[in-house]
Amino acid sequence: MKPLLRALVLCLFASVLHAAAPALPNILLIVSDDQGWPDLGCIGSKPIRTPTLDRLAAEGVRATSFYVTWPACTPSRGSILTGRYPQRNGLYDMVRNDMTNYGHQFTPDEYAVSPEMTLGLDVQEKTLGNLLGDKYERGVVGKWDMGQARRYLPLQRGFDFFYGIGNNGIDYYTHERYGVHSMFRGNERTKDHLGTYATDAFEQEALRFIKASTKPWLLYLCFNAPHSASSFGADPKDKKDRVGVQCPKEYADAYKDTIPDEKLRRYYGAVTRMDEAIGRIMSQIEAKGQKQNTLTLFMSDNGGSGNGGNAPLKGSKSTMWEGGLRVPFIAHWPAQLPAGRTTDEFLTSLEILPTIQTITDTTFRSETQLDGFDMLPVLKGQRGSQRKHMFWQRRSDIAARVGSWKWVKSAKGGGLFNLAEDLGETTDLSKQAPDKLAELQAAWNQWRQEMDQTPPRGPFRDY
Repeated sequence: MKPLLRALVLCLFASVLHAAAPALPNILLIVSDDQGWPDLGCIGSKPIRTPTLDRLAAEGVRATSFYVTWPACTPSRGSILTGRYPQRNGLYDMVRNDMTNYGHQFTPDEYAVSPEMTLGLDVQEKTLGNLLGDKYERGVVGKWDMGQARRYLPLQRGFDFFYGIGNNGIDYYTHERYGVHSMFRGNERTKDHLGTYATDAFEQEALRFIKASTKPWLLYLCFNAPHSASSFGADPKDKKDRVGVQCPKEYADAYKDTIPDEKLRRYYGAVTRMDEAIGRIMSQIEAKGQKQNTLTLFMSDNGGSGNGGNAPLKGSKSTMWEGGLRVPFIAHWPAQLPAGRTTDEFLTSLEILPTIQTITDTTFRSETQLDGFDMLPVLKGQRGSQRKHMFWQRRSDIAARVGSWKWVKSAKGGGLFNLAEDLGETTDLSKQAPDKLAELQAAWNQWRQEMDQTPPRGPFRDY
């Protein structure tokens, strides 16, 4: 074959291969804060308005047995980012200044050496940002919660863009946490958007990131809504006097006819405003022609904090009951997922990173032990879940789920429950099924031993 002809053939072959290769999907991973399992309009048990999330569920897949790894924010979010149990990645408790419980206002000097500034996700841990590398533009907008010292912030953890808060929460308007300004742009604190409702600011920055992206992108979008504001009322020492959830007045007033309680109206209003922000972001994705090949995942970081209750689930945030661990979950990807599907398959947040790893054809270094699997075939309805068990520990509170059976041990109560027949965990079957109780206890002990044998990670593990 002549050189020119050979070159033309090779060029044509290369172009055919390029055309045949599927485009990498964009990934929008949305995490709300303290939003309860029933707190979606499409569920129908509350008068809460979430038209955008309802539409995503109608056009995608909603999972009803989806769990997080811890019943409060920091460890749960660490697992989303690493695909690993909190007990494996080392971030198995809250990074929090508990003196604020007693109304203490930190000075800048005090705050600089406090747990909220000096603790974070172990720097040996790899995140979603590290996983995707230069294949993607990788952004974080909203609540990071993995530590605020520079070594812990997103730009040092595999991400290209960050606007948000590094700690647990803020006042929605001053962007302060107990008197300390807490909003970051990149590695530096910023007063951009000062006085702007936090959800509005996060919406604007998410739109900015997506609009500017010139290649496949991952946006980890973490609202602080509908978490209570990290601010006080008239008496900072009175827990009953905390401000609660904040939202623009018109959003709370929209519930006046149905919700008599003013604090609950603000909770509902914060969810509705967040839903509206998500809607505007989805509109921009569609305007860029990216709707079909964008995987959008929505979940809450833990169970609801009790605003309006979590019925039919028992308990709330911070507990090992279903109300603390089971959360709303929606997956939307028109190019790949069926529309209007609901699945009750056993799934967890540990599945998120392995799923993204599969669909982006990326990998961590070989020694990184992940605790989940690719759940896309489950969401498509092609197979059942590989998840057969799940284990939890929050200090002395522990729980295990094996199949449909769940065991809870806590100073506040516990027992053995068959979730297939008793979703509300009302009937303790420990005496009726002692062999099953022993099986779950043994499984939890084996898991705990495995966690203890993994390479040590900080900040809490003793090594």
